[in-house]
Amino acid sequence: MMTTPYKNAVLDDKELQAALSQINPKFGDFVTRVAGEAWGLPLIDQKTKALITIAVDVVNQEQVGPGSPFGAHVNMAMKQGATRAEIEELLLFMCVYAGFNKVAGCFGALNEILGSQS
Repeated sequence: MMTTPYKNAVLDDKELQAALSQINPKFGDFVTRVAGEAWGLPLIDQKTKALITIAVDVVNQEQVGPGSPFGAHVNMAMKQGATRAEIEELLLFMCVYAGFNKVAGCFGALNEILGSQS
């Protein structure tokens, strides 16, 4: 099922905003306003920005635990037209720059989010 990518992956995604507000209403509002402005910058497309957020999660090891952004960023990338194969290739690419051990955990989390793939 292919969805139409959002013009702004933060400001146009009401489900994301609701999830952020569930963490804390003031936090949700703050993130929506600040990240929404960053996602509204015009030169880098939404899909690329979503893939960049996954790369940052790899480096920061933000793929597990309550409030972890990795799952949200994977879902965001998928909504912007990224495929599982592209995300997997990004993770392989990140092995070189972030380390194999960091990426291993991300593959595990990706399998939990999208389901295992043989």
